[in-house]
Amino acid sequence: MLHLPPIAALRALAAAARHLSFTKAAQELNITQSAVSHQIKHIEEIWDLKLFERLPRRLELTHAGERLSMIVDDFLKGLTTELETLKADAGHTALRVEVLPSLAVKWLVPRLQQFREDHPEVDVWLSTHHDDIAGLDRGEFDAVIRLGDGHYDRHKSWHLMRDYVLPVARPRFLDEVGRPETPADLCKLPLLLRYSGILSPGWEYWFKYVGVPEEMYEDALKDGTRFADTNMAIQAAFDGQGVVLARTAHVWEELRTGRLERLFDITCPSDVSVDLVCRPERAETPAFVAFRDWLLEEAKKSQIEWDEAEGVNQP
Repeated sequence: MLHLPPIAALRALAAAARHLSFTKAAQELNITQSAVSHQIKHIEEIWDLKLFERLPRRLELTHAGERLSMIVDDFLKGLTTELETLKADAGHTALRVEVLPSLAVKWLVPRLQQFREDHPEVDVWLSTHHDDIAGLDRGEFDAVIRLGDGHYDRHKSWHLMRDYVLPVARPRFLDEVGRPETPADLCKLPLLLRYSGILSPGWEYWFKYVGVPEEMYEDALKDGTRFADTNMAIQAAFDGQGVVLARTAHVWEELRTGRLERLFDITCPSDVSVDLVCRPERAETPAFVAFRDWLLEEAKKSQIEWDEAEGVNQP
């Protein structure tokens, strides 16, 4: 039988192949660059194959390295998934799902209890980061709910919903500063800004959509407190700090209860959709299928509500 290297060495191979860098692989694995280099050399000696071309400033996979690293990566992902599942309570299946923090707090979490009641055999493990597709590739979770354009070449995906973008503020704040009569009047008010690179419509998108010239709003977007997360920006709006640009999924309940007020009766569709993306090897598992079907139904209900509020006809 072919002698196999230790799991640690296989992990080093998979990480180095992903990054094409021993240094970055070492950072991911929390070991030294020298340790990664020695582990790769050990594998090459065991298998009597050259896996990397060590060029002056970069690495390149050889043909053997490319083929074997893919097999090793799939093996490690599958092993991780099965170990996590087996460690879950007897009779239960763990389903690890990554979702943007704002979407998790405002839309998904309030609905999860119903899924739990319908499918007590499935334990949903939620995490909230922004490096979602990369984490999916590393096998850190089974599926992600994210904003995107609907194109995910390496994975299976399902369109969940497309919502709307609208400026909102606390009613008391508007009583104090006055309600803007036109979209251009917003440039005179404090606007709550985002600074992260998440694929989400910003103020520039909204101003362009409603026809406000750039020279009128560019100064309003230069200064002020910036927030990395939509939840923080919405909380600032609750505190009366300014006007926040939010998506329907973030503020639907607050608008219905009057905690926040919509500023204009303008329908501005978001330019990105909410998608469910899954690792191919997990797409047909009973736990994921149950979660996917439930999620699609919940998303359909929300889409109908939002479209009716905007006066948009269902297709």
